Amino acid sequence: MKRLEKQSRLLAITAVMMCLSSQTVSASSHMDAPLITLDDAANTTDVYAFVTERQGVRYLTTALSVYPFEEPGIGPNKYNFDDNVLYQIHVSTGDDVAKGKTTLSYQFKFKTRFKNKASILQSYLGIIEDVDDASQNLTQSYRVTKVDRRKNRRTRLDSADQILLVPPNNQGIATPKYNVDNDGDNPARPGVDNGADLDTYTAQTVYDLNKGYRVFAGQRDDGFYADIQGVFDLLEIESPTLGLDSPNKPFDSQAGFNVHTIVLQIPLRELGGDQQIVGVHATTSRRQFQILRGFGRHNFGRWVQISRQGNPLFNEALVALNDKDVYSRTSPRRDTVLFRKYAETPELAGLLNALRGTNAITTNRTDIAGIFIPDLIKVDVSTAPAKLAGETDDTGFHRLGIFGGDVLTSQIQAGFGNGTVPGGWPNGRRFGDDVVDIAVCALLSDLRDVNALSIACDETVDIDGVVGNDISYNKVMPYAATALNGRNHSHH
Repeated sequence: MKRLEKQSRLLAITAVMMCLSSQTVSASSHMDAPLITLDDAANTTDVYAFVTERQGVRYLTTALSVYPFEEPGIGPNKYNFDDNVLYQIHVSTGDDVAKGKTTLSYQFKFKTRFKNKASILQSYLGIIEDVDDASQNLTQSYRVTKVDRRKNRRTRLDSADQILLVPPNNQGIATPKYNVDNDGDNPARPGVDNGADLDTYTAQTVYDLNKGYRVFAGQRDDGFYADIQGVFDLLEIESPTLGLDSPNKPFDSQAGFNVHTIVLQIPLRELGGDQQIVGVHATTSRRQFQILRGFGRHNFGRWVQISRQGNPLFNEALVALNDKDVYSRTSPRRDTVLFRKYAETPELAGLLNALRGTNAITTNRTDIAGIFIPDLIKVDVSTAPAKLAGETDDTGFHRLGIFGGDVLTSQIQAGFGNGTVPGGWPNGRRFGDDVVDIAVCALLSDLRDVNALSIACDETVDIDGVVGNDISYNKVMPYAATALNGRNHSHH
């Protein structure tokens, strides 16, 4: 008995030490920090924030994607949200934006259950007609809580009798309604312009919450597109803008992969109105301690942040290796002290000059710091709804929005003159914004003085040869594209 007790104590200590060591895990984009590959379910891939309107109500639409590179053709399809991870979308309003201080947090906690644990069929017992029917063995539910950091007040946004469900992953034959003609052998459905045209599973899991909020959580296509392989392979890319001629075909590194995405629509009245710029970022956290007991896992202690993300590419492309883990464990409130130097003196600008002969300014980049510090996606919510990418009329998303008329008009700032601000990132971020093209173009340009802009890219900007996603987005909630079908998809 004493030997068993000793072994139990050693097991518990080992589990706690493993958990403590995992607290150094970090993430910003897909695979940008050393240890994040150990914790896929908590790895933030992308954050989105943009203004939308539905039935006369204007929203700040936010989204957080996690779990990079979900291969659709795998089996069993067990990519899921983690019951032991706290997923949060944070919004800063008013004076809190400049401080990097969170005003409101929206927390998402998941719970997984099985209908039949005596079967080897883990996720699907048959063809699923409706979400959580008898054929869906693995079902996840979740709850949404609003936390007002000013008053430390918590408000449950889903009703007591409301069950928020995650739709099944796209497994093909088992989930035919995700796919063209409701055929499990066909590719995933393209994006739609009308909510009535959404597939059954997605439509059934877009929920109206208290106070006018709307939410969705589930597997979707990875909406980020870029030749990441070429960018990190010493800029071996086909780039008309940079004057690069590469024998390598443009390669969308994320094509053919899924992620798990949470989408939350926040009525602007909940943020104090539309006459302001708000900031958005997201975090994931795990409990401080973890003990293994039998075949179960027991978590306790405070939540420990292990990942955060605001703007795309900041930790990935600007923050040095020494500080990537520090970034993920800290708050945007410390960005000015810890990370402003990386934005004002971007190493990437120097690398572009050295490797590809460009003339990017490498010091005193107050324009780049204005985008990334503090690292919140800044959204001018006084504008009309943003133009959305979809099956049609989705051109122009791979360039700085001030080109080609992809702009919005602000009621509260001069912008680039007469209230003109970009239609997408870095004014918010939409599904479809080609953030690699936009970021590199910004680095090559000089945007420090709006009265004397020096633009290195015109409306035909193309940094990496990839100018669109592998499947079209939706122009209605949940906006992210349909999860790809493992039976009929392709990697570039």
